Amino acid sequence: MTVVVALDSFKGSIGAADAARALAAGWRDADPGAAVELRPMADGGEGTLEAFAAAVAGAARMPVQVTGPDGAAVDASWLLLPPTSDAPDGTGVVELASTSGIELLGDRRLPWDADTMGFGQAIAAALDHGVSRLVLGIGSSASTDGGVGMLRALGAVVTDIAGLPIAAGARGLAAAVGIDLSRLRPPPPAGALVLTDVTNPLLGPTGAAAVFGPQKGLDAAGVVSADAGLACLAALVDADPTTSGTGAAGGTGFGLVVWGAHLVPGAPEVAELIGLREAIAAADLVVTGEGSFDGQSAAGKVPTFVSAVAAEAGVPVALVAGRIAADADAGAFAASVSLTDLAGSPEASFAEPARWLRAAGAALARRSAP
Repeated sequence: MTVVVALDSFKGSIGAADAARALAAGWRDADPGAAVELRPMADGGEGTLEAFAAAVAGAARMPVQVTGPDGAAVDASWLLLPPTSDAPDGTGVVELASTSGIELLGDRRLPWDADTMGFGQAIAAALDHGVSRLVLGIGSSASTDGGVGMLRALGAVVTDIAGLPIAAGARGLAAAVGIDLSRLRPPPPAGALVLTDVTNPLLGPTGAAAVFGPQKGLDAAGVVSADAGLACLAALVDADPTTSGTGAAGGTGFGLVVWGAHLVPGAPEVAELIGLREAIAAADLVVTGEGSFDGQSAAGKVPTFVSAVAAEAGVPVALVAGRIAADADAGAFAASVSLTDLAGSPEASFAEPARWLRAAGAALARRSAP
């Protein structure tokens, strides 16, 4: 039996690559003869780099030290994918989550001062290496800086009325009256793709500050102020703040559009780059999943996307999730397993995700045995 494991990360608990490995180990416990292919998935957020590293043969981690969202040094890495006809000098994968992400702050929140400088520094490192193409994952941001920190790392200068650089983070946006892009480094020859499953615009009630600001520590008044600051930034550049996805990652999607990058839905692009469709076409079963499968999972999340790809190939799909909510539509899956049910409680499953993913893999293998 050939099984493709295409899990997303179980957010805050275990990354996609480790989750896939744990489930595969459980499947092999129960069915040692199975051929289990790992194709961990991502949509641009936390775990994107790990997913590529696990799925693409010859991928190499490239260490880099960057300035984190709180100004402290962070040891991170970007990923170099092997050359292809489209990218003869390789593709660089850079993840915002591991360079400027909210997880780097622990329990702290810095709604006004966190920025995306580190993400831009990692992009610059990939450009220095000479990659032909960039793939940029922009989920899990700690800031609402409109991508200004990232742009600064690439050579942009944003100034106040006195001609001085504005303060870092959302704090400085309202003072921005000028932006000099003349020294901004260009994207690589084959372009820069930005992976996101977020369709929010930059501004307004569905924009970066209103929707994502509270989780980064902005109160109601702060949301209004940050939105106004983002509007000041938008007024300085020739980019459309209503474009779908420009509100992603605290407006980093907008900053990347200013740079010349292209926003694309994350899951389909990841699937293309890791060869998911080809793997599924040769499989007998696909296992997909995420931390919480609920009513919102149908809106472009990884399990729904993977299920659609499998349906096109006529291959059945099983679902594994940390929890399967009452409003979730799990009826389209050939089988489903909740780690919460296996472990006995959400707390137990969250504490030992690898253990219960291994148990889920073994349970699915037993159910699938002829």
